[in-house]
Amino acid sequence: MQFEKSSFQFLKDLQNNNNREWFTEHKPTFVKHQKNLKELFLEMQMQLEKHDEIDKMKIYRIYRDVRFSKDKTPYNPRFAVSFSRLGKQLRGGYYLQIKPGETLLGGGFWQPEKDDLYRLRKEIEQDATEFREILEDETFVKYFEGKFGGDELKSAPRGFDKEHKDIDLLRKKGFVATRDFTDAEVLAPNFLEEVDKSFKALRPFFNLFSDVLTTNLNGESII
Repeated sequence: MQFEKSSFQFLKDLQNNNNREWFTEHKPTFVKHQKNLKELFLEMQMQLEKHDEIDKMKIYRIYRDVRFSKDKTPYNPRFAVSFSRLGKQLRGGYYLQIKPGETLLGGGFWQPEKDDLYRLRKEIEQDATEFREILEDETFVKYFEGKFGGDELKSAPRGFDKEHKDIDLLRKKGFVATRDFTDAEVLAPNFLEEVDKSFKALRPFFNLFSDVLTTNLNGESII
């Protein structure tokens, strides 16, 4: 299965005509593309479930909530989906956004709960060796350039040494690996294959974080 060029063109047209009148006129076309995208995302989930346990899939609405936004355009010209992992022991989630010029894939912990973030920071403070090994792993570097994205504090979090040798990791407010795709890559026959390979490359990252978040600093299970 392949992402259709006509669906990509629809997103481009919506970018240029982001208003209710145009969308209402072209809504039957949108519904057709939406149906095709759901089939594509279901195929992604099937591929994911060959190497991971997935709890649920969420397809994001194209309609924007503009109540508290300066940008009042009513639609987000992208197709997006996320997949949540199954169970308390399997932490992390997968995400894909298909948008002309801004297609990206990601996975990890975007806004971890306060207690989870503190637990991760304490692990890093104690010993960040395994975190660094993931960042330097050949497969992880190939797909994600060995980087965690996400927001960061300007200084050390409260209670942590600002001179700590791993302060770059301690300052993070989330831990997310992302990969960008060009428009040509999205429309290539192997796009789904590349998405699945990228998702699979996240597993060591997910395994480590799941292990940390289900144990205490002594390595004892807390679930």
